[in-house]
Amino acid sequence: MIQLGDTQISLSDPVTLAALAAVAALVLLFVLLVLAVRRAGAAARLAEPMLQQVAALGHRVQALGDGQQQLAGGLTHVSEAQTQAQAQMLQLMEARLAEVTTRMGESLQGSSTRTARSLGELQQRLETIDRAQAKIEKLSGDVLSLQDILSNKQTRGAFGEIQLQDIVSKALPKDSYDWQATLSNGKRADCLIRLPNPPGPIVIDSKFPLEAYEALRNAGTPWELNEAAKSMRTAVKAHIKAISQKYILEGETADGALMFLPSEAVYAELHANFPDLVREGFAARVWIVSPTTCMATLNTMRAVLKDARMREQAGAIRRELGLLHGDVERLETRVGNLDKHFSQAAKDIGEIRISAEKAGKRARRLDSFDFDELADETTPPAPPGTRAPVQILRQDG
Repeated sequence: MIQLGDTQISLSDPVTLAALAAVAALVLLFVLLVLAVRRAGAAARLAEPMLQQVAALGHRVQALGDGQQQLAGGLTHVSEAQTQAQAQMLQLMEARLAEVTTRMGESLQGSSTRTARSLGELQQRLETIDRAQAKIEKLSGDVLSLQDILSNKQTRGAFGEIQLQDIVSKALPKDSYDWQATLSNGKRADCLIRLPNPPGPIVIDSKFPLEAYEALRNAGTPWELNEAAKSMRTAVKAHIKAISQKYILEGETADGALMFLPSEAVYAELHANFPDLVREGFAARVWIVSPTTCMATLNTMRAVLKDARMREQAGAIRRELGLLHGDVERLETRVGNLDKHFSQAAKDIGEIRISAEKAGKRARRLDSFDFDELADETTPPAPPGTRAPVQILRQDG
């Protein structure tokens, strides 16, 4: 039993026990609350830095969220820009592809045109080559024929004579030369050119020492070359001697003759390697000429013939000049007479012009009824003391 003042509390009373138990429970709860508060304060003090970190983390999370939104907006903008760029690039590529296709088409068309043109030109060139080949084959046949001609001494002589005829006929007038002319000694010259004296008619004889020249060209050893040179000297000396003896006749022909070589190669060989033969020809008054030098010599002869013919015609020219002088004098006399006639005619025309002007002036006056001036000009003045005639009124227009 517990005595609290006037009140006694019995410990065996259930109510008391329940009250005590409740009070104990309250005290215990209070103690626990106090302990909990203390622990909560300590925990709060311990959790404050963590809360700050959590707050900072929250701010960072918020910033990350904002950044993520901005990043999402940027990605959306980039995606849209990329899509637009891809569309523009696709359009540009399509335009370029169309342009390239067009250019390729034009290029292919131009290439096909150029190829066709080139094929046409190639065809023409092939045709030209075929024609040239045909001409070469024909020329080869002609060369073989020429070799056949030159291999025979008689045909070779005819070949030289034909070439000489062609050159002479082109350089001189037809009446200034004769073919196969017979001289007083009975010898026939290939060509006799009738030059005036001096120098007189001159003979051109065609010679062609082909065998000696071919032997000289085909010589392979010094001995063969020496033998070919001897053969060349022998042949040319024989031709020079024959021309000098046959065609240089005193009082009938010129004091010299021409030996025509129808080959420039043989002529060049003689002057290059056989100058002694050329000098021997000069000594024998036989001048060796080739087709080129023969043409030059014939041109000189043509000038001589022209000068001679002009001298022959000098008398006729002087006579014609005298007649022309007489005609000129008569022409001068007749021109003087005609000039006199023209002077008289000019004078008559001047007088006729004056009369015509006067007649025209009077006709114009009559046309305008200008009778006052007409009376003044035609009526003589009245004597003094007499009455002037009555004037007619003038009507103009």
